[in-house]
Amino acid sequence: MLGTLSDLDLRLIRVFLAVVDAGGVSVAQTTLNVGQPTISTQLSTLETRLGFRLCDRGRSGFLLTAKGERFYERSKKLLGAVEEFSAEARNMDKKLVGTLNIGLIGHTPVSQNARISEAIASFRLRDEAVRFFISVRSPGDLEEHLLSGQIQIAVGYFWHRVPILEYTPLFVEQQIAYCGRGHPLFKRAERLDSSEVADYEWTWRTYPLPEVQLSTTPSKVTAQADNMEAVALLILSGHHLGYLPQHFAAPYVKQGLLAALNPEKLSYEVTFHMVIRQHSRQSQSPIVQAFLEDLKKAHLSGAVDV
Repeated sequence: MLGTLSDLDLRLIRVFLAVVDAGGVSVAQTTLNVGQPTISTQLSTLETRLGFRLCDRGRSGFLLTAKGERFYERSKKLLGAVEEFSAEARNMDKKLVGTLNIGLIGHTPVSQNARISEAIASFRLRDEAVRFFISVRSPGDLEEHLLSGQIQIAVGYFWHRVPILEYTPLFVEQQIAYCGRGHPLFKRAERLDSSEVADYEWTWRTYPLPEVQLSTTPSKVTAQADNMEAVALLILSGHHLGYLPQHFAAPYVKQGLLAALNPEKLSYEVTFHMVIRQHSRQSQSPIVQAFLEDLKKAHLSGAVDV
């Protein structure tokens, strides 16, 4: 059984993580720049030191054992802590040292991404040595990752409110109903009203849209999607009507592939929020506090009241 960790153990654990992330020993050869026999030997050595088998590997493929799955998750946490400690040790003279995990939803307006970039630029002017990790996920995943501590800040559209999360409005996005070039309504799209589109087939989101009422009957919703790209594909088919963010649909409209049904009558607005876990100012991470200040400043011109 593995006792005190040595440098060798850390190297072997890194090999193990690389193999799991690659999906097998043969694929990991390129990542690790060593041959398959060497990797197999290193895995066997680690298993011997641990006293249990981490994975099944051979002609039948690569598969983690139950203990291997648990060891994988704990190893990631261990090496993350080692890297953070090393960064802090190297930067003892800096005021802000550590990591910042930010989660975003996909297809945010370019102007708003520019504001986030501006906040990052401002943050980098501080006395800091912070490593950024940015991931793109669905709103539900972002909230789950905030609750579990995997991310510290999220920016996106959230249709419900988790009591222990704090939601700060940042900007408003307009969603408009569109049809594809092959749809019967395409040539007169801009003059339509709700009654004229209700009898056609629609695509709708898999998550709630509290800002808008269903533009048809449930029986006419014949397709659902959980992201903008999938919604766009269904609308572009010429068979479904559906809502898209105006900025996202603009390139398709310019190419003559989409047409807005009636922006004045068939549209709605959603508010994007910056979300963090609720903390007192004393318990909030100084890194998070500093970045929140920079993010709020970058969005001052686009702030909204909700």
